[in-house]
Order: sequence, then C-alpha cells, then structure tokens
Amino acid sequence: MAGIALENYGTYDRAKTVRGFGRGDTRFRLLTLSAALLVVLIFLGVLAALIEGAWPAIKAFGLPFLWTEKWNPVTEKFGALAPIYGTLVTSVLAMLIAVPVGIGIAIFLTEICPGALKRPIAIAIELLAGIPSIIYGIWGLFVLAPFLQSTIQPWLIDAFANVPVLSTLFEGPPYGIGVFTASLILSIMVLPFISAVTRDVFETVPPMLKEAAYGLGCTRWEVMWRVVLPYSRAGVVGGTMLALGRALGETMAITFVIGNAHRVSASLFAPGTTISAAIANEFTEALGDLYVPSLIELGLILFFITFLVLAFAQLMLRRLEASGGKR
Repeated sequence: MAGIALENYGTYDRAKTVRGFGRGDTRFRLLTLSAALLVVLIFLGVLAALIEGAWPAIKAFGLPFLWTEKWNPVTEKFGALAPIYGTLVTSVLAMLIAVPVGIGIAIFLTEICPGALKRPIAIAIELLAGIPSIIYGIWGLFVLAPFLQSTIQPWLIDAFANVPVLSTLFEGPPYGIGVFTASLILSIMVLPFISAVTRDVFETVPPMLKEAAYGLGCTRWEVMWRVVLPYSRAGVVGGTMLALGRALGETMAITFVIGNAHRVSASLFAPGTTISAAIANEFTEALGDLYVPSLIELGLILFFITFLVLAFAQLMLRRLEASGGKR
C-alpha cells in the first residue's frame, strides 16, 4: 500500500510539473503576442497622428499636392513634388553607386582577401555605420563639396557637353552642393549595410558548390556570378532594400549638402531638397494655418514611400524564395 501511495504521489507530482510548464508556456505566448501587438499599435498610432496633423493640408490641397512644385510659405501655397523628386532621385543614385561597390567588397572579403586582412577591413567598413550622420554632413560640406566643385563636376560638365541626355544631367554651374553630392554622401552611408549583409549571405553558400564549380573549370568570376550570387540573391536583395529604407529617411547629412531648394531640375548638379531635409529645415519656423500641416503631410508621404519600399522588398524576397532563391 505504501508503494502504491508513493507511486501515486510521484504521478501527481509529475502531472503538477507538466501543468506548471503549460501555464508558463501560456504566459510566454501571451507576452510575445503582446509585444507583437504593441508594434502594430505603435505603427497605427504614428499613422493616425500623421493623418490628424496633415488633415488641414489634405483638405486644402488634395491630390494635386503630390505633383505641385510651388512651395511658398508667404502665400501658403505648397506642393510636394520637389521634395518627393529629391528623395527618390538621391536614394536611387545612392543605391546605383553603393550596391555594386558593396557587393564587390563582400566578394573581396569572402573570396580574395588574405586572412590577416579580412577582419580589420570588415571592422573598418562596419564602423562607417556607427558614424553620426551629422559628421557625414559636415565632411560633405567642407571637404567633399569643394573637391567636387573644383575637380569632378567641371570635368563631367566638359566631358558630356555634347552627349544627348547626359549633357542635361551634368549641366549648369558646379556648385559643389546639390543632388549629386547628396547621393554620394548617401551611398557612403548605406555602404556598410549592403556589404555586411551581402558578406554574411555569401558565407552561407556551401563550400561544396563552389568546389564543384571550380572542379568543372570555372573561373573565380564564373563561380561568383553563376553559383554564389544565384544561391544568395534573396539575402542580397534584402540587404539592398534595408539600405534603401535607410537612404530614404536620412536627414542631417542630406540637409548639409543638397542645397535645400524647392525646385525640380534635370541637372544632378543643381540644388534640391528631400522630404526629410525640408521638414528638418522648416519645421521650427513654420507659421500659418497650412505651413505645419503641409510639412506633416510630407512626413506622411515619406511614411507611405518607406512602407511601399519595404512591402515591395518582402514581396520580392518571397518570389525569389519561391523560384529557388535559396537553393
């Protein structure tokens, strides 16, 4: 009888322990669910605050606000075309510069770089991500812009003077500051994100795939182009979109070097503005019934642009994975 009692007690004790684990698992699930819902609530709260603040401008200007270039605080006539144009152009140009360079850095670090130099170079590149953006802006204004004004921009203007399309992109006086300079600064700022993510995904490629390609007589370039990049393309696209999201919202560095002019120009050397730079420059001095709401509507537009970019990135990654991007 005593043995049966002890056995029943042991069974009861194990059941109690299992129930305790179940309650702990339930609490953990509720805690993580609360954290996820908190993010959604913050997202909706930010969206609601932007819509509420921008509502007077939305009612006053409607959809033409998106394609109107005029920005006149005196008459309270505002349009978002110039900031939207500057934001998209600087971000796209920055990615056109940074993506090839970042992928090249990742290839060098994973395939070519000597072992003794690999870690120091990787750390140096990643340290670029830790530099405050205002430092990039100061460096761009006092070092990069004068250098471009005296050397690169005059050379580009002369070189493409008689070339269709390019003569329009590279025309006008060499101010030093402008959309071109802002794009260069942005490309340097997003370079660490692209190179770090790309390097990590390159290192996940199974060595046997590369060894098999080398065994078939492929060159290093062919191995990278036909084996490594196809295998890791989903990660490369993800890192690129992460960097693009970073570029779209950059403020201080761009404010220093873009010129802050509310106009659309075909020339990359002309001054311009971006959404974030316009808000940072003018928000503290905004007066009137529509000035502040117009700036908040610019923020709302940037919110939607960033959201669309990230949503497009997720869609692209899913399609790449479905088509064999992780093979």
